[in-house]
Parts: sequence; structure tokens; C-alpha cells
Amino acid sequence: MSIEPASGAVSGRYAHLPYRPGIGIMLSNEKRQIFVARRIDTKAEAWQMPQGGIDEGENPAEAAMRELTEETGTGKAEIIRESSDWFYYDLPDYLAGRLWRGKYRGQKQKWFLMRFLGHDSDVDLDTAHPEFDKWKWIDPDKLVDLIVPFKRDLYRSVLAEFKDYFLASG
Repeated sequence: MSIEPASGAVSGRYAHLPYRPGIGIMLSNEKRQIFVARRIDTKAEAWQMPQGGIDEGENPAEAAMRELTEETGTGKAEIIRESSDWFYYDLPDYLAGRLWRGKYRGQKQKWFLMRFLGHDSDVDLDTAHPEFDKWKWIDPDKLVDLIVPFKRDLYRSVLAEFKDYFLASG
């Protein structure tokens, strides 16, 4: 699978498919910067925040903590807030037929703002099933520009949901 930057939502060919239930994590450090990591399954500079599916029997908060550990190698974080609603994104057509065995048109996600409680040295991307090869902390105003185009509106919405946290002083 290769994820390349693209724009455009799912066409009529995939519009009948459901959305995959998932979660997203906006992990913030003490400087109120956001954790992003670069995907290993693409040649493009495809950065994202940790995210993933909700397993059978899991609630979204449990899935968020599991995904954080699976993707970053650490669970040293606490949930500050859960998004008030679900956020949706559609995959571009070239991905919709391949990703998740072609069963979904995109994702509906609950997002979690989390505070990182560890040290940078606690992050270990060499996990059982690595998804990322690099990571960094960035200022919130730099986030959207790093993201693949088809997820940018979603990330703008997530930033808007949690903006008061980033506007508040330490």
C-alpha cells in the first residue's frame, strides 16, 4: 500500500460504503506543541497524529490509549478531553478500493486531546507493527500544512475543537 498526497472525496463508486470507526490523538507536550509522525508506507512526506481503529468491545478512550502505545511505544499520557462529536473524512478514490480491504469509504473518528507525561526518550517508533519512521513536536499553526490533503479539513476541525487548550497560558 502506498499513501500519496491527493485531494478529492470518494466518488459514487465508493459512496455506498460505511465509515470505519476510529480514534485520533492530539498529543501535546509541556510547551503545548503537537506530536506528529511520518508514515513509513509512502515516499511522500506524509505526517499525521496517531490514530487508528476501534476494536470490538473497546470504547473510544480505551482504543485511544491502546493506539497511542502501539504507535508511539509509550502510553505515558493522560486524556484531557474527548471531542464533542465524531469527525469524518473520505479517502481519495485511489485508496478507497485498497485500504481496509475496500470495506470503508473513510473514517469517522472520536478525537482525544492528551497531555504527554513522559520524556522524549520514552517515544519508541520501533514497535511490533511500526507505522512511522520519524516524529517531532510542532506548533499547532504548522500542523495542517504537514498533513496529506484529503485529511486537512479534518485536522482543521480537530484544531478548532481543542483551540482553547492551545490558546490558554501554561
